[in-house]
Amino acid sequence: MNLRDAKILITGGSSGIGFETARTLIEAGAQVAITGRDEAKLQAAAEKLKAHGIRADVSDAADVQRMVDETVRVFGSMNVLINNAGIGSFAPLVALDLAEFRRVMDTNVFGAMLAGQAAARQFIAQGKGGSLINIASTAAQRGFANGTAYTASKFALAAMTECWRAELRTHGIRVMQLNPSEVVTEFQARMGHQQVVNETKLRAREIAHAIKAMLEMDDRGFVTELTVWATNPK
Repeated sequence: MNLRDAKILITGGSSGIGFETARTLIEAGAQVAITGRDEAKLQAAAEKLKAHGIRADVSDAADVQRMVDETVRVFGSMNVLINNAGIGSFAPLVALDLAEFRRVMDTNVFGAMLAGQAAARQFIAQGKGGSLINIASTAAQRGFANGTAYTASKFALAAMTECWRAELRTHGIRVMQLNPSEVVTEFQARMGHQQVVNETKLRAREIAHAIKAMLEMDDRGFVTELTVWATNPK
């Protein structure tokens, strides 16, 4: 697609991968709306990016429909959803808290489903195709110790991606999945984990570059799944 014709909604766009992706796509000529739950942080990010900020919680069905409706109202239509909002929680099985597990699933699985559903309905109604990118993780490909909640949510997202792809291709809608390995962002700190930062690890800009490349392919083709690893992380 020509990014100058792109009208994009990015969930979880006030920091990290979502923020950097918005910056990259806006610089390429796209119109971009970003969402987040923290009103002050969202508006600061939107102002810095020159994006349209929409306060929304993807785990809330009414918020999800409102954010799609507002994107369409502001831009005249919408042809890209980047399902980026996500949280993590890490604990061994014997200490896993059910409420915490449900919190992760509410955002990473149910929230992604609600956003994907609302976007798909909009794309089908418009009749002009569209692109939907789910930001999963290498955790969608392989489990690891203490990762039950997070990994389960990303495996579920990968399964939903395959289902949506099978359903939506006949409408000209491209459903894609991106799997980043460890990226240096605020994510780990928000989850209560200390991240070792060095110059060999992936940055959000590498993931934004991958998303831009996926979108820029002519609409007659698409990358079903792309995994991005750091070349030689220390």
